[in-house]
Amino acid sequence: MKDFLLIYRADYSLLATMADDERTAMTQRYMDWVGNMAANDALVERGNRLAPTGRVVSKGDVVTNGPYTEVKEFIGGYSIIKAESYEAAVALMEGSPVFELDGKIEIREINYI
Repeated sequence: MKDFLLIYRADYSLLATMADDERTAMTQRYMDWVGNMAANDALVERGNRLAPTGRVVSKGDVVTNGPYTEVKEFIGGYSIIKAESYEAAVALMEGSPVFELDGKIEIREINYI
């Protein structure tokens, strides 16, 4: 089994346009989706949501604010899963609520050194 990092990218500002019960229902769908991966022994770390603001550090100790709010799609969170292959990891993405926000899930294999 290999470990994969899931990077959730979406327009999370859409959440602000939802009624409270819609946001609650989406959160429950996410928890159910993650719970299904856990029940199938594929979840290594649930991960967390990320704040919509941060800092970007560049060469020469240049620090700028970011990610920028004018960018629609940004990284909203992450998880770590285990799967036999990329294909198996992709199959686990079925039913993710991230897609309801017109989002994407980037899947990256973790190379432990």
